[in-house]
Amino acid sequence: MSSTELAQKSPGLATGLTSSSIGKKLFVAITGAALLAFAFGHMVGNLQVFMGQDQINKYAHALQGLGAALWVIRVGLIVMAILHIWFAVKLKLENWKARPVNYAYSNTVQAGLASRTMIWSGLLVFSFITYHLLHFTILATNPEYKSLTAMLNGQEVHDVYSMIIYGFKQPLISGFYIVMMFLLAYHLSHGIKSMFQTLGLNNERYEPKLNKLAIAIATIIFLGYISIPVAILAGLVKLPGGMTI
Repeated sequence: MSSTELAQKSPGLATGLTSSSIGKKLFVAITGAALLAFAFGHMVGNLQVFMGQDQINKYAHALQGLGAALWVIRVGLIVMAILHIWFAVKLKLENWKARPVNYAYSNTVQAGLASRTMIWSGLLVFSFITYHLLHFTILATNPEYKSLTAMLNGQEVHDVYSMIIYGFKQPLISGFYIVMMFLLAYHLSHGIKSMFQTLGLNNERYEPKLNKLAIAIATIIFLGYISIPVAILAGLVKLPGGMTI
């Protein structure tokens, strides 16, 4: 067989990966790792709200200064999130088709609740991210936030500090945010363990430690994110004196 005929009969690398169970798991693990890195970095950036109005506005202004590159990053993250969900759903459907009915009970017992609800928690978190972008990034749900400005080094900038406070001072929104962050952490508690497994970093010797590490990372992200709405509702982070929208 010639090399040309072999190339025609052999699937491309990407096609081969996406058509195999191992390939799909690899895509889920890699996109999950990238999204986890973003979630951690985004949390660290948001926590600058505790450092005061100037600091969080300086951080936000620096991001806006990236211009088109910022939207390239955002679109890239959205694409990764879609791919992550797409391949995870395909794997779940394949597992449902392959699972014999008479083994359903034993499989359910062996699988933890976080594992069995990964698809649903992931879809709910993705829906929340969509709303979160509309709320704080695109400002579609609250266009009045566009009028919030502050002075930074003699320059008028968007007042992200006040926007965050106005957004989270509403108990319903903060409550919804906290619930979604819990679902994210719950999703991560299993997802991180699965990522280690897929990437070949897990074995019987390291599994207990990696399980604890996954729970620790998920807990840190949960506490880090919810600390902002909790602090705002408790009045620990306040608007600049006399400011109204």
